[in-house]
Amino acid sequence: MTLFTKIIEGDIPAVRVYEDEHVIAILDIAPIRPGHTLVIPKNPCQTLAELPFTDATHVFSVVRKLTAALKESLDADAVTVLLRDGEAAGQEVPHLHVHLIPRNEGDGLGPGFGGSGEQASQETRESVAEKIRAAL
Repeated sequence: MTLFTKIIEGDIPAVRVYEDEHVIAILDIAPIRPGHTLVIPKNPCQTLAELPFTDATHVFSVVRKLTAALKESLDADAVTVLLRDGEAAGQEVPHLHVHLIPRNEGDGLGPGFGGSGEQASQETRESVAEKIRAAL
């Protein structure tokens, strides 16, 4: 059982910005930028190739919806959409997930977006989540 499975089942708390029958979206506990969101299929597969096509279609429809909500709610110029598909690609949790990272011109992150990845407080994440939910 992965960390994300435990979050999906409610065994580990997370700040959820979206949830439906097939997907959850949570704020990253150590965000690169405020609003850094993870879109996670409830189907516990590790890679995109393992995810059934209909689930993949749904995941990316949610990615599309949340990308627009992040731009609107956080006044972002763009969103970096990142999928680390397997351990060699830097995937740390063996459960497929898509990172959505709000970006602004001059944010200093560059194309690699290095960022500090410092843990954000629950209060800070809840505040950002509220903005995103309002834009959905």
